[in-house]
Amino acid sequence: MGIRLGANQYGKAESRVVRIVRDTARHEIRDLNVSTSLRGDFEAAHVDGDQAAVLPTDSQKNTAFSYAKEHGVDSIEDYALALGQRLLEAAPTATGCLTRVEEYAWDRIPVDGTGHDHAFVRRGGEVRTAEVDRTGDGVEVVSGLTDLIVLKSTGSEFRGYLKDRYTTLPETDDRILATSLTATWRWTGTEVDWNGTYAQVRGTLLQTFATTYSRALQETLWLMGRAVLEQQPAIAEISFAAPNKHHLLVDLSPFGVANEGEVFVAADRPYGLIEATVTRDDE
Repeated sequence: MGIRLGANQYGKAESRVVRIVRDTARHEIRDLNVSTSLRGDFEAAHVDGDQAAVLPTDSQKNTAFSYAKEHGVDSIEDYALALGQRLLEAAPTATGCLTRVEEYAWDRIPVDGTGHDHAFVRRGGEVRTAEVDRTGDGVEVVSGLTDLIVLKSTGSEFRGYLKDRYTTLPETDDRILATSLTATWRWTGTEVDWNGTYAQVRGTLLQTFATTYSRALQETLWLMGRAVLEQQPAIAEISFAAPNKHHLLVDLSPFGVANEGEVFVAADRPYGLIEATVTRDDE
């Protein structure tokens, strides 16, 4: 039986790149977490210990920092596209480069009714993401967000489900629906207003979650994905991972207190994890 090297890639993970734009007295901040990896014909590095074709991961890290200045960070998608192209040029043996970028948002600290020019407070909530997979044949861009925590206090039910001898969950026609949403959407091209469409997709997800009645988290994800594809023709598909953040009604009867759906315990685990992709027929 022969033995051979299988699929492999290497890179530098989670370089924390903070870019401050100081062109005027009013500064801008872009706070990134950047990971890059190269794949291709690196068999000699593994089998023979020959590093002649290997661009060090330290060089990948340095490129990530330098390109934050040289190329700028108008959007994390444009930055990732440029970074991946540069790394492929620097490593001729590589056939592909995968670049992942997370962006953490900062808001200006309000002073006398307006945002301060150079003082910021880290915003809670979701993290914006981008993944660019570049090869000699083309490029694929996937935008997204993670940790978008949403909750609706009514307008959701869960009933009519399959039951067996181990089922204890009672049916309900009025429950809290909450999740920490991860969503990624794949584009058909790169001629995109990345920042503008990110705001639009995020807004569509939130509005759909808030305004549609939910018979299950699965249905909610379907409705959210369908709404995004209807409004964004350049998006080929959108994928979700949504943990069901259970809120369980607390029994206050031992204390002589009625609890008409007002006091809950937030259970962090175990949790249901719902995943789905909504795609176009031609994808």
